[in-house]
Amino acid sequence: MIVFLIDADNLNSPAWVNEAIAAIESNEGPIAVRRAYGSAENLKGLAEPLREWAIRPYLNVYLTKNTTDMALAVDAMELACQIPAPQTLVIGSGDADFVPLVVRLRERGIKVLCASEYGKMAPEAVKAYDGVIYVGRNTRAEAVPAKTPPPPKKAATAPASAKKSPAKKAPAAKKTAAKAAPATPADKVTTDMVLQAVPKLRTGDWLPISDAARALHDQKLLSKSASSVKVFKRFPTHFELKPAKQPNQVRYLVLGGSSAPAGNPQ
Repeated sequence: MIVFLIDADNLNSPAWVNEAIAAIESNEGPIAVRRAYGSAENLKGLAEPLREWAIRPYLNVYLTKNTTDMALAVDAMELACQIPAPQTLVIGSGDADFVPLVVRLRERGIKVLCASEYGKMAPEAVKAYDGVIYVGRNTRAEAVPAKTPPPPKKAATAPASAKKSPAKKAPAAKKTAAKAAPATPADKVTTDMVLQAVPKLRTGDWLPISDAARALHDQKLLSKSASSVKVFKRFPTHFELKPAKQPNQVRYLVLGGSSAPAGNPQ
């Protein structure tokens, strides 16, 4: 049995999920258990692949502390204790938080793979997995072994008469994993910054909050565990939300003009 558990707060692009599933089924076989864990906004953003691949959504408990990782880990261990246990379990997230879970699953004889976008894979977590499936490129997703490859074979010894050329020092490897920039503090966010990040709002038309949240995440105006609804509610004279209790749509009310910091909306 093959299991795919998706951290929708991390692997939150429909294209990435489609690539990951295609790679898993091509290399490992049919996926029996497909689940996605995350906030309402991120799960709504994955509505198309959830419907197309029959992935069961698991809504994250809304707390100030993100609980998605914990929910995924609990279900993974529950599945690991079933008889028969999964043959392969794929975690759709590049977070290093899952390394302890990966170690325990491998100790139980389960093959554990990771599906992650290149820029979101924690370098220190790579070797904990049996393999990593990188997605998010223009080319087809591919499985990359997590193990360190063996050193190349030594070249044949040159004749004694041949003059040895001095060995050149290899250039130092450049750091490839740049530390992600922190999100802008909430009290520094302005309506102009929001409109620049989500230009579709300038039309005054209703826009799904999930689309706006994704753009705010990409522009570092919204942290992983923060709520985009709270951002828009800081500017009641500029943005309107609907429905009132659990809003999923937002529109811009005032066209043009500059914006004050979040603590002092115009």
